[in-house]
This record gives sequence, structure tokens and C-alpha cells, in this order.
Amino acid sequence: MPECQNCGEFVTEQYVRVFTPEATEAHGPRVCPNCEDKLRDGAEVREARSSRQ
Repeated sequence: MPECQNCGEFVTEQYVRVFTPEATEAHGPRVCPNCEDKLRDGAEVREARSSRQ
């Protein structure tokens, strides 16, 4: 079963096909919707910004 490289959560095969670059597809996505510390930003992954001040 595919899992997120960042948090280890399960992701669906469809999520992998859509959001994982071909070169890293065997390893799973770099970040998923369950990740609180990172976000997809276009083709890149960046640290999440806290909304707390």
C-alpha cells in the first residue's frame, strides 16, 4: 500500500498517480493532505506556515 514519505499515512493509488512525480512514484508522495508540517506548492513541497500569531 502506498504511503506518504513525510508522515507515513496511507494514500490511495489514485492520489499517487495524480500528485507523485514519475521519478518518485515507487516511493509514494512527498507530502499528503494529512501532513501538518508540509504543503504542496505547485511542483514543490514547502514548510507549512502557522496561522497562529
